Amino acid sequence: MTDFLLENSWVIPIYSLVGAVITLPWSLGIIRKTGPRPAAYINILMTLVAFVHGTIIFNLIWAKPARQFVFHWLQVADLDLVLSFELSPVSFGALELVTGISLLVQIYALGYMEKDWSLARFFALMGFFETALAGLALSDSLLLSYCLLEALTLSTYLLVGFWYAQPLVVTAARDAFLTKRVGDIALLMGIVALSSYGEGLNFSQLETWVEGHQLNPTVSALLGLALIAGPIGKCAQFPLNLWLDEAMEGPNPAGIMRNSIVVSAGAYVLIKLEPATTLSPISADALIIVGAVTAIGTSLMAIAQIDIKRALSHSTSAYLGLVFIAVGLRQVDIAFLLLFSHAIAKALLFMSAGSVILTTNNQNVSEMGGLWSRMPATSLSFLVGAAGLISFAPLGMFWTYQRWFNGAWDVDWWLLGIVMFVNLLSAVNLTRLFRVIFLGEPQVKTRRAPEAPWQMSVPMVSLMVVTLIATFAPIHWSFWLSPNIPLSLEQPTLVHQYAIPLLIASGALGCVIGSTIGVRRAWSRSSNFTFRFFQDLLAYDFYVEQLYKVTVIAAVSNLAKLTSWIDRYVVDGAVNLVSIATIFSSNALKYNTSGQYQFYIVTIVLGVGLLLWTMLNGQWSMVTNYWSSVM
Repeated sequence: MTDFLLENSWVIPIYSLVGAVITLPWSLGIIRKTGPRPAAYINILMTLVAFVHGTIIFNLIWAKPARQFVFHWLQVADLDLVLSFELSPVSFGALELVTGISLLVQIYALGYMEKDWSLARFFALMGFFETALAGLALSDSLLLSYCLLEALTLSTYLLVGFWYAQPLVVTAARDAFLTKRVGDIALLMGIVALSSYGEGLNFSQLETWVEGHQLNPTVSALLGLALIAGPIGKCAQFPLNLWLDEAMEGPNPAGIMRNSIVVSAGAYVLIKLEPATTLSPISADALIIVGAVTAIGTSLMAIAQIDIKRALSHSTSAYLGLVFIAVGLRQVDIAFLLLFSHAIAKALLFMSAGSVILTTNNQNVSEMGGLWSRMPATSLSFLVGAAGLISFAPLGMFWTYQRWFNGAWDVDWWLLGIVMFVNLLSAVNLTRLFRVIFLGEPQVKTRRAPEAPWQMSVPMVSLMVVTLIATFAPIHWSFWLSPNIPLSLEQPTLVHQYAIPLLIASGALGCVIGSTIGVRRAWSRSSNFTFRFFQDLLAYDFYVEQLYKVTVIAAVSNLAKLTSWIDRYVVDGAVNLVSIATIFSSNALKYNTSGQYQFYIVTIVLGVGLLLWTMLNGQWSMVTNYWSSVM
């Protein structure tokens, strides 16, 4: 039985797709008498089957070498396009993370979207969503991964635009789709270029290919930049980071997946592309610069938000920025641990936030307070999730940082400074949110806020336990991803000696600062011009959106107007001129229709003669000019 499950483990991503297809009669409104809940139960059952199947395989292949399932999709002449799946502890660990969180999120969605009339359609989209994510976890093929990333972009568009009757939702879905498309097009160019230089399109072949090929420095730089463009869009990194903030207009259960798993999927592809993306120092430095700018900028943006989901979404971009820095430094083991620790903690935070939003019908934290005694499970979930994101011993992110700065990797002061900055502002942001939402005096919208229903509380408590257990992963897991052996420095530098105390101090300082920062009501503005300027600067995302409007959007708009003018007056004008000339000439000739064929012959002879005279005259001029030049 175990051999059968192992040989057919590549079908695990298809379970969710089957569930989505089965639920179509409910999502399309063909079956109405039973209500939409059977569709939800079917999808939850298929996700549970995928999780159990993945767990069995994960235990079977633990500590065993990776193996591939290869399917030859298209063979024409020398072209051989294959779809390859990898069976390894890493790929199935990622699969377990996807299916496990998806299972909890779908149970959570039963309570959160209980009264939504499109519940069946939501679960069908979630099944499609999970299929793309699970396929990415197992895929060893660049071609298959790109197709799945496109499916992920489509499902993101559909889920963000789920409540399509709201104008803001439609705009957010459009912006998320178009922003991701920018990165996807560049990624496709990189994959096509890589296929023309390499022997195959599999991740497992990249390291061997890099060792055996020497590319032109310009080519390697352009190839690396093209390959990192896709993950930049998927992971909401600067300058393609604004879509994640706007995507918070969609349902919160989808937002849980988006901020924990979807962005991690883009970074997971980036990790597997590491041998090619760091082939050139230019592309490696680009990863570090993009990650550093995003980590610093979005950390600052987060502390100025009063929308609970937007404050947490900016934090997502900041931690993914650290992942980009780790990949740029070729420390992909650390990148993987950052993804793992962040995904679980951030999913728990968004579950807690969704519970608050459902109970209070409000997302503005300035109108909240005093929920600790009324919503104990939600409060404790937020507290554990927040502790899991900052360097709070003994939770996962603390041990991830400890592994990063324990002397096994070559790190510098600038890296420690960035990590401390992100940790400090993350502690400030999460402590500020916790104090404003759960402590203090109850406000109008929080005086009668009950605890979330059991469909939401059970997944929250379960994920809280997982967050506590996940502490052991950075301590005990072996590392399979990195082609680079850690340095194991004989004499740790000052950075390694003081890193962990400084990180703990930065987290503690952030908690102290966050506990003292007040949140003004939405209608209250500070009279201090300097404070108000910086507050607006951070709250409006450094006015990046306005900058886009006066640069990229204005350029595209003006180019569209120019091409429209050329099409209307130049192209159409030339076509209309020919048609008008034809109409006038035909009208002039129709009056000469006398029925006498002699006249027709004279007309044809004169026309042909005029044409020959024009051609011969031109050739005679050319001959005259030639002899003049010779003489």
